Amino acid sequence: MGRIVFGTSGWRGILCEDFVADNVRIVTKAIADHIIANGEKGKGVIIGYDTRFMGRRFAGEAARVIAGAGIKAFVCRRDVPTPVVAHEILRRNCAGAVNFTASHNPPEYNGIKFSPSWGGPALPETTRDIERRANEMLGKPCCQGLAPEAATREGLLEEIDPQETYLKDLAEKVDFETIARLGTVAVNPLYGTGRGYLDGPLKARNMKVSMVNDHPDPYFGGHPPEPSEKYMADFINVVKGDPSIKLGLATDGDADRFGIVDKDGTFIEPNYIIALLLDYLVRSRRLTGGVARSVATSHLVDAVARKHGIEVFETPVGFKYIGELISQDKIIIGGEESAGLSIKGHVPEKDGILACFLVAEMVAREGLPVKKLLERLYDQVGRFITKRENITLTLELEKAFPGKMAAGPAEFAGLKVKEMITIDGSKFILDDGSWLLFRKSGTEPVVRLYGEAAAEEKLAAVMKAGRDFILA
Repeated sequence: MGRIVFGTSGWRGILCEDFVADNVRIVTKAIADHIIANGEKGKGVIIGYDTRFMGRRFAGEAARVIAGAGIKAFVCRRDVPTPVVAHEILRRNCAGAVNFTASHNPPEYNGIKFSPSWGGPALPETTRDIERRANEMLGKPCCQGLAPEAATREGLLEEIDPQETYLKDLAEKVDFETIARLGTVAVNPLYGTGRGYLDGPLKARNMKVSMVNDHPDPYFGGHPPEPSEKYMADFINVVKGDPSIKLGLATDGDADRFGIVDKDGTFIEPNYIIALLLDYLVRSRRLTGGVARSVATSHLVDAVARKHGIEVFETPVGFKYIGELISQDKIIIGGEESAGLSIKGHVPEKDGILACFLVAEMVAREGLPVKKLLERLYDQVGRFITKRENITLTLELEKAFPGKMAAGPAEFAGLKVKEMITIDGSKFILDDGSWLLFRKSGTEPVVRLYGEAAAEEKLAAVMKAGRDFILA
């Protein structure tokens, strides 16, 4: 076993290799020690899990360790969405949550995500402290914790079901009566935790819901539980094949990411959804504040912000930075191109359930399919087309990559570099507004290349220039 390392969304590992019970206990003990050091021992901890292998068992082990440290463990009765865990932290004023999820990663992975008392994903200073504590314990006898019977007897263990309180709060932020006008929608929780959360409120309002992949499956149908076009061909065919379906709504394994399929079966990229919802929320809710997007997210968001005179906050990749702005009440909406989104007054965590319902509300109220809403927005603020691809590096190219980024070219595809942004990777803004972003993977010899331009041909040329620059 190597060192425990937290990424942008916690510690993740392959089951039966590094993600094993001993290491789960070590990481949980490190979290408990972090909470005690912060003086929050008396506030309790939520323990959640998704539909992956051993989720409930790992949650039980975490509860034993948390209770053994003298901290009350509130264990979710069933698999639970990540945003619901965040909501319960805030509702109960807890010290945080230990959530067993690997989100949209392949089924052989599991993970531990720690969310502190403010409800968002842990910031780097927090995960560094937990990492340090965990790595100091590696190779030493593990903490076994307190048996469930003893923990319950001592008031240190309680089973909870946060679904009702979360959905009740959501009903105050989403206009379900307007959504009901759609009549029929398709829902795809991708075998994950969105079951009951994504379809329940719609069925409760007598809507017809066409369900796909609505039972727990730790294999996720043989694919990563990611609500992208690549992994939802079955769902797209369902929407396309039934003219009564007005919209397709999907969430990933832990329901913190969203996927939108228009009534004709067209998958709508998350980049465009964030911009559409910003425009819709400003017009329909009269909300005030800024907007936040990650450095890899479409500048269509910026164009909509200019239309409404709104400040744009550009953040590194990782929803924790956007969540922090939500918790500080600085923004109307924040989103990432990887399908993470939340809004003012809601949890400072990605919420795919909320995102799906807001899109449904927008489509119902505006009376137009998503594609037509996007074309209308383009007419107002200009066209933006985005793309992302991965470039695998040889050992030689990987060694040369930092130097290439440091020097940087003067132009791409005949367009001069106007500005370079380095808050996360290297982002080159070109003189016509097009841009390229290069982000090196921290775990494999891969560069993630993001690009945006006003036309398909121009985007193709810019992306080719980006590839050529890396591979030369």
